[in-house]
Amino acid sequence: MADKKLFYITDDKKKMGDLSGRYSKKWVEESLYLDNFGISPPSSKRNHLGVSISKKIINLFLLIIFFGVSIILGRIFYLQVIKGSDYRILAEGNRIRMRPISAERGIIYDNHARQLVQNVPSFSLNIVPRDLPSDSDKREMVLQKVAAMVGMSYQQIIDLLRQYQSYSYESLVVKENLDHTTALRLYLQNTDLPGVAIESGTKRNYINTGFINSGILGVTSTALSFSHLLGYVGKLNINDLHLLQSDGYFSSDDIGKTGLEKQYEKSLRGQYGRQKIEVDAMGRAQNVLAEDPPIPGQNLYLTIDAEAQAVFETIISKRLGELGLKRAAGVALDPETGAVLALVSLPTFDNNDFSGGISKINYQKYLNDINKPLFNRVIGGSYPSGSTIKPVIAAAALEEKIITKNTAINSVGSIQVGKWTFRDWKIGGHGITNVTKAIAWSVNSFFYYIGGGYGNFVGLGAEKLIKYLLLFNLGQITGVDLPGEQDGFVPSPTWKEETKNEAWYVGDTYNLSIGQGELLVTPIQLAMWTSAFANGGKIIVPHLADYFQNAVNKQINKLNFPIKKKNLVSQSTMDVVRQGMRECVLTGSCQLLKTLPFTTAGKTGTAQWVNNKAPHAWFTSFAPYDNPRIVVSILVEEGTEGSTAAMPIARDFLKWWGAKYLK
Repeated sequence: MADKKLFYITDDKKKMGDLSGRYSKKWVEESLYLDNFGISPPSSKRNHLGVSISKKIINLFLLIIFFGVSIILGRIFYLQVIKGSDYRILAEGNRIRMRPISAERGIIYDNHARQLVQNVPSFSLNIVPRDLPSDSDKREMVLQKVAAMVGMSYQQIIDLLRQYQSYSYESLVVKENLDHTTALRLYLQNTDLPGVAIESGTKRNYINTGFINSGILGVTSTALSFSHLLGYVGKLNINDLHLLQSDGYFSSDDIGKTGLEKQYEKSLRGQYGRQKIEVDAMGRAQNVLAEDPPIPGQNLYLTIDAEAQAVFETIISKRLGELGLKRAAGVALDPETGAVLALVSLPTFDNNDFSGGISKINYQKYLNDINKPLFNRVIGGSYPSGSTIKPVIAAAALEEKIITKNTAINSVGSIQVGKWTFRDWKIGGHGITNVTKAIAWSVNSFFYYIGGGYGNFVGLGAEKLIKYLLLFNLGQITGVDLPGEQDGFVPSPTWKEETKNEAWYVGDTYNLSIGQGELLVTPIQLAMWTSAFANGGKIIVPHLADYFQNAVNKQINKLNFPIKKKNLVSQSTMDVVRQGMRECVLTGSCQLLKTLPFTTAGKTGTAQWVNNKAPHAWFTSFAPYDNPRIVVSILVEEGTEGSTAAMPIARDFLKWWGAKYLK
């Protein structure tokens, strides 16, 4: 038998040389038995390979793999099975969308069904932020092109997107009120601009129809004073959107901003429809898959007579021109129901300037106008009442038994309290004066007596004066259905002490008794308390809206304006005050109305407000005297005297009214 040699091959580099490099980090043992030309193990003739990884480590490794695979499979199950429908909807959202369909806004008519507004086709350039390119360079390129198309700066577009960043899924209006030619040109330009689209809709157009006032004025009026009544619609601002989004409003929506458009926004707006559409990669509509049609807004019918409005505006404008003045207000209403026939505030504005958006330059012109044409003086202007308050003071004194119908004082031109002199407007006074004469001739001395007392005569005093002023709704809004009404102001001793840190003096009571001092009223309030004397003691709510009509089924919804107060004072008190207002026309300061072919009653007023400017001129009246159907109240700012500035306006309007309504 040949010699046998035994070799041990280990991982020792010194013994194994190159063979050990591969296993330098592990322990490996091989035993080889070399026999002549063959190699075999010493006894079993098998190779043995040993590795130093324990079974425990291998099991731990397999467990980790198992848990990892389980987590992956669980996540796949969650995404595909549990949340699969949700993600399917999100995926569909990239292709299928719900688009709102705006409803046709309700039309507004006057009391003879004359149309005062119309909805005309309009186009706008819009951006849907989520459809803009995600790549910043491409996005900037698109926005730069949009800015150039509409004449805006790139930064303006960026600011718009930032302002509405929470509404990236909505269509944002970049440029509105585009004419058809411009819209078509922009449509062709933006065909390759993702996220940019031309949207069609409607805008509000206000009809300032003229009337030929034949036989009375012989002129045509455009009745721009309707702007204060109707108001206008405009785009929602970001604050509006935050408040109204839950009510179904969108960033591209119009909303009533002022006037009746704002007051009755919900009814005029209608209900949006929905359209399910398929869009392409650029967000453009390709197919309409389903549609729920919108419900148009209700049509609003007013108590306003458009012709009366035009005539009233023309008469006031003409009188202002003769006086060289700019500012006045007037209201004519039914004293029994509160239905407003005409309401004029001058100067006025054109609400079509605001429909579809107004430029900053034009808006600043309105804001910078010293005559404040955007301001509705009838409901928002607060002025000293002047002598128009005297019927209320007389009613208070009669009701509190301070005086009777026959109580008289001697008016000598003034009364003296300490070092203070309180004057009548007529030098030398009016002589012996009872309550009806005091109303007819607006005798200050009489109202000083009954308001604050004099000598041994005990007057009402501040507390009772304030009680009756509040009873006749002074210092409170009338509730007229126009936004922006002011409540005026009735001063009191408490207010003066807290605000001015001054005591209340008898002079304050005297001033309050004749409508001077801190007392402030609005023209609509004057019409309200005049109505109380015309209707026998009721405080009514002035209103311009009469009823709504459903645009589809023509069903009518009559609006209800309940009486606020009844039986303010006794009928005997009411009769005496009414007689004084009638004597104002027959023998007093209102005799200009005697030329009318029907009976009237009235009261003039002159209200001082600052020392270096002319007083405001007031006049209020009702007619016919025995069966009142109309109250007309006028204010002419800085008109000096009610009898010369304001009363001629009422006379001319009542003449027109009688010819039309008392046939």
